Amino acid sequence: MPVSLPPALESFLDLLRCPTCGACLHSGRSALRCPASHTFDISRHGYVSLLTGARATSGDDAAMARARDRFLATGRYGPIRRIVAHLAADAVAGQSTVVDVGCGTGYYLAGVLEQLPGARGLGLDTSARALRATARAHERAAAAAWDVFRPLPLADGMADVVLDVFAPRNPSEFHRVLRPGGRLVVVRPTGRHLLELRSQVPGMVAIDPAKERRLHKVLTPFFEAADTELVEYVTSLTRPEALDLVGMTPSARHLNGSDLGDYGFVPDQVTVSVLATAYRPR
Repeated sequence: MPVSLPPALESFLDLLRCPTCGACLHSGRSALRCPASHTFDISRHGYVSLLTGARATSGDDAAMARARDRFLATGRYGPIRRIVAHLAADAVAGQSTVVDVGCGTGYYLAGVLEQLPGARGLGLDTSARALRATARAHERAAAAAWDVFRPLPLADGMADVVLDVFAPRNPSEFHRVLRPGGRLVVVRPTGRHLLELRSQVPGMVAIDPAKERRLHKVLTPFFEAADTELVEYVTSLTRPEALDLVGMTPSARHLNGSDLGDYGFVPDQVTVSVLATAYRPR
């Protein structure tokens, strides 16, 4: 049965580029195509897969995406979502284009679009399960399967805002797709983030104390910081929420599927501590 082109994805046809030859894409029967007939299927779940060739960097598996959906629905990360939306909205007005790289389930992209009534959004991720959620996250949110470490399948200077929230980074590509007056919004954890949980679950990935120095080194050739906000607070957790919080992070890949439920004690409060920075292109 043919799959129709979602309206949110249709709004990006002028900005998407064929990842094989760089040409513009147009809609066809259940797919996007370029003039050279390179074809990219549209999923019945509302996203397009632009990935070709070698296997992409691993994204959320189905269990991680479900845990992420459940946890973010609790609102425990609401303050992070609000500061991302604030930093994005400060940089643009009216009709604008937002690209969320490593978008997960589209939680932060939807928060930005709620603050920018005239904006359109595109979420990029390698996880098919997460992209299903992104395609449903907001009526103006489009979704496409793509690997952040490859050249982005987007036109030069097409984005007003690029979001990178707890995600890998490709600074040169972020710079290429941002317009000169645009903003890159990066969110990353501090050393205090989820400290209580990390001390109780030995399999959780540690936060590199040199993270800020490394971030500065890779971004400085392309960007300069315009505004940085520390978001830090203590939030309560039920046991299922704590297990979902562990289960949605990269730490879940280092634990057996049954391990999370085996922990007899998990903290009922955790510290959320992240830095959110808006960068301007150099």
